[in-house]
Amino acid sequence: MKIKATVLREMGKEAPYAKSKPLSIETLELTEPQANEVLVKIKATGLCHSDLSVINGSRPRPMPMVLGHEAAGEVVKLGENVRDFEIGDHVVCTFIPSCGHCIPCREGRPAMCEKGAAANAKGEMLGGGYRLRSESENTMHHLLGVAGFSEYAVVSTNSIVKVDKDISFEKVAIFGCAIITGIGAVINTAQVRPGSTVAVIGLGGVGLSAILGAKLAGASEIIALDINEDKFTLAKELGATQVFNSSSDDVVEELKEYVTGGVDYAFETAGVVPAMEVAYKITKRGGVTTTTGLPDPKHEFAIPQVTLAAEERTIKGSYVGSCVPERDIPHFVNLYKQGRLPVDELLTDTIALEDINEGFDRLARGEAARLVVIMS
Repeated sequence: MKIKATVLREMGKEAPYAKSKPLSIETLELTEPQANEVLVKIKATGLCHSDLSVINGSRPRPMPMVLGHEAAGEVVKLGENVRDFEIGDHVVCTFIPSCGHCIPCREGRPAMCEKGAAANAKGEMLGGGYRLRSESENTMHHLLGVAGFSEYAVVSTNSIVKVDKDISFEKVAIFGCAIITGIGAVINTAQVRPGSTVAVIGLGGVGLSAILGAKLAGASEIIALDINEDKFTLAKELGATQVFNSSSDDVVEELKEYVTGGVDYAFETAGVVPAMEVAYKITKRGGVTTTTGLPDPKHEFAIPQVTLAAEERTIKGSYVGSCVPERDIPHFVNLYKQGRLPVDELLTDTIALEDINEGFDRLARGEAARLVVIMS
């Protein structure tokens, strides 16, 4: 079938993207779903820094590629052997397809799926190969097994989670990346304890979700840091008890004066080394520093090694919030329905597919927590 989708053919074009237009809207051919795959009519897809990092070249991926991974839609066709989904189901896409058979999957760590990671690195489907092509190219890569900036997508059943039909697509889409990554980092990876002190550096969709997670975990202090002070109002509305400008020369001393010795848990969600350096420095002796950020692979983070042993410090990485999507997404959706997760506040704006380049300009400038493309 022919579909309309956005295509990235060249990484590293200079911003503003409204002018350089790295993403083009093209007509592509989408093949039928194969075994253990479904065809999803995409209804909404969020703009995420993981997409932006491919556009700007800091996370190299094979080209050409259809971006978009924080997607939600409706199942309209089933491939062979599909048993757990039906036509008409509302689903949220997850960006690490888990095979269920490798050692990490068997250990209950689907975010670390070896086969899924290999497929994502190649821009292929979990079942191998591609389902997209253009008139001139037989190979059109899928970002993270989703390729959600499109009218329709063929996805593995291991890349989707069924959700309630009474939540709008533009809201439920955010659960597929921002929510599970941010809240999961707090609840699953760091396992924040009630009454502890927490700091979050980087107030995009993931960082703001981490603030929601810290509030759910019962943290006594939730400190929000960013270089853009325009984000502080929303951070406070979501649960932050104090804010600091992370670019300030005195931010470490100021925070350690506010919370004597530093925080129990610090979360770096910006994906840049300076933010990680601040996160580590404001973590107290015996504390835990967790990062969800995905910086350029060439960028390195250095620490005094002695602090790890002498101060019993812990550094953790968190991918997809260490989540089990089939378990955690429905749980977080239920919390939203109970009024305990104000996800609506994360949705800055909805845009049309035709405005996607301008949308990524807004995201790069830090003007939005989450922008969501609504497919007509």
